Amino acid sequence: MRGVELTLEDRESISRGLAEELSHRAIGKQLGRSQSVISREVARNGGDADYRAADAQRRAEEKRRRPKLFKLERDRRLHDAVAERLAADYSPQQVANRLATEFPHDPEMRGSHETIYQTLFVQARSELRTQLKLALRSGRVERRP
Repeated sequence: MRGVELTLEDRESISRGLAEELSHRAIGKQLGRSQSVISREVARNGGDADYRAADAQRRAEEKRRRPKLFKLERDRRLHDAVAERLAADYSPQQVANRLATEFPHDPEMRGSHETIYQTLFVQARSELRTQLKLALRSGRVERRP
């Protein structure tokens, strides 16, 4: 279960605790948070020596911003590769497996079958959605629950 997000005040307390050379466990205890929450927050934002509360807060806010573009919309090369394979009558699962096989050293050319389905059925009114849906073997316009 996901916990409550860290606030700017929490992040400032983490920063002060690190400046006082407190352990992650001690900082977590002060904030009523798990040690692992503190450790992940610090690691994600520069480590013990470089942690800055304001920068960490800004990164967290940017990460939360919506709406986010789906991976296939952000990367034209990946989009073209997926569209080509769907047009060749591959299922989204087969496309995901083929991409991992064909581009083993290129993480940008990877996408799970769920990424493909999310792009097709969640993203509203996009040219990509229409184009890719036409290539689905099932021809479904909506996803089955």
